Amino acid sequence: MSLSALPTLNAFFNLTSATLLVLGFYEIRRKRVRRHRAFMLGAFASSTAFLVSYLVYHAIAGSRPFTGQGIIRYGYFGVLISHSALAAAVVPLVLVTLYRALGRRYQSHRALARWTLPIWIYVSVTGVLIYVMLYRLGL
Repeated sequence: MSLSALPTLNAFFNLTSATLLVLGFYEIRRKRVRRHRAFMLGAFASSTAFLVSYLVYHAIAGSRPFTGQGIIRYGYFGVLISHSALAAAVVPLVLVTLYRALGRRYQSHRALARWTLPIWIYVSVTGVLIYVMLYRLGL
């Protein structure tokens, strides 16, 4: 696989994570615990694959500057800053939430998951948005 394919792969991992998170939420609301667990573990695996691929790509290729001008530039950096801050915060949140679930501490898992889930979805979706703005809009 070419290094240039990694940003697209990373966006795919983010989109997959977001989709699995929404499906996992849907399943737990219907009390389908096994399906919820499978979707959430899939989201964790996809997010982990994203993180490894992202770090490899940026260690080798560096960063890509955003060249858009005008109002879109403000929008891009607004999304990027919120995405970056929440991406750093979501890693320990996901790990602790997962640890609590696997340890069958469901009440504390649920209390933390109420915060973790929306942040994790936001980070996954904005990751795709950043990819589109950097690599697909031609700005």
